[in-house]
Amino acid sequence: MTNLSDVIVPSTAEDAVAAFGDGSNVTVLAGGTIVMPDLKLGHRRSGRTLFLGRAGLNGIERSGGTYRIGAMTPISRLVGATPEPLSSFAAHVADYEIRGQATIGGNLCAPPGESAPRGDLQAPLLALGAHVRSAGAGGERTEPVEDFLRGGVAGRLVLEIDVDVPRRAATAGVRRPHAHAYSILAVAAAETADGIRVAILGAGSHAVRAISVERSLAEGASNAGAAQKVLDDVQPVDDAVASGWYRQEVLPNLVARALDDLS
Repeated sequence: MTNLSDVIVPSTAEDAVAAFGDGSNVTVLAGGTIVMPDLKLGHRRSGRTLFLGRAGLNGIERSGGTYRIGAMTPISRLVGATPEPLSSFAAHVADYEIRGQATIGGNLCAPPGESAPRGDLQAPLLALGAHVRSAGAGGERTEPVEDFLRGGVAGRLVLEIDVDVPRRAATAGVRRPHAHAYSILAVAAAETADGIRVAILGAGSHAVRAISVERSLAEGASNAGAAQKVLDDVQPVDDAVASGWYRQEVLPNLVARALDDLS
């Protein structure tokens, strides 16, 4: 259980950063769609809880071709208001109620689920080459989203995320209708200033950038040929919604479909 006397409610982003410090013994509460059930079930314990609902980290701003998205922006607000493929991925996160409560920062930092994929928005953010501004030990920094995820989200407080409008974008996926819809497997693709980027959701504990697919395309391979390389980037796993075998069979076709739609 959380001791309510240890709940901190900052009123500015600066206060939130100061209260977070280096992240030691702090649980960040954003939308609460993951944290609250974990606390209730005893899967997570916190000496201090940092509630960000009043910290001024909510909102979407556009400057030219760049969108700046506050970490506390609800996922529902991303739909139709942010570039593809982020908008389409946001539209399929869980259900309407969850999308209205969950935040982009919380989704980006979602820990692996015990029985189903989490962190749906990691894939489109990887495909878009997003940059994440965060605070923690060593102060504030802005870095590519893949570096942020590779370094581990523990000990970092996400403040905002920048994404540029891509030249083209596409998605492909398979999902199972459910009271809370889980993404079995999904592909995000985008042509950015750095070239074509492809990311996979649902093949493992977190989204993965398909570097082998991107390299194969750059070397002149066909979409179908490049798509086969995706199994060099990921090793699909079993969970409660699908088997690794099924994902392995379906994934190259999904990648090829996304690349065809991108063309």
